[in-house]
Amino acid sequence: MIAAGRSASPASTLLRLSRDRPPPLAGERCEMCAEPIGESHSHVVNLDSRALMCGCRACYLLFTDEAAQLRYRAVPERYLHFAGLTVDGRAWDELQIPVGLAFLFRNSVQDRMVAFYPGPAGATESELPLDAWAAVVESSPELAGLRPDVEALLIRRTPGSGGSCHLVPIDACYELVGQLRTLWRGFDGGSEARTAMEAFFARVAERSRPAAGIGAT
Repeated sequence: MIAAGRSASPASTLLRLSRDRPPPLAGERCEMCAEPIGESHSHVVNLDSRALMCGCRACYLLFTDEAAQLRYRAVPERYLHFAGLTVDGRAWDELQIPVGLAFLFRNSVQDRMVAFYPGPAGATESELPLDAWAAVVESSPELAGLRPDVEALLIRRTPGSGGSCHLVPIDACYELVGQLRTLWRGFDGGSEARTAMEAFFARVAERSRPAAGIGAT
């Protein structure tokens, strides 16, 4: 007990504060307001740091206005399949992607298209030649509807075919990259990474609707 008129020592004060401290919050929380959020939740992009932030629905909706000049941007939930768009071997080489998978999006801060591909170190940026991207867009004008920063063009090249092309939320791309990073073996990723990739694209195909034009039926 502390005698009257005497102040507590720093050590005893810290001990009391540690005892009075509320227990740590359990579960995932909104990174903006700290409200509890479920395992399935929305994301917001910090345009300056390129970081994905977990958000509750209320905070997410604050950043859905695409015309507003905001530091944050809500990631939409749109999935599209461009059935008639393929990237042949020559075009793929021009994109300078060493593996058979890449995602491209417009970085509004840098005002340019950027391309990333997965690997053992995570997402690796490729220096995308503008003329190569212009050729892809010219063959498919609908790609101009890609929302900067928050939507990506996910391109996959498969042996014996032109591969596939989907428009997906940017967080889906980083989810795939993170999963592949933990499984990646050797140069091409190995069997576990390929199995995970097949499962991911099956989910993307299930959620996607045909894009207007581009051979959609």
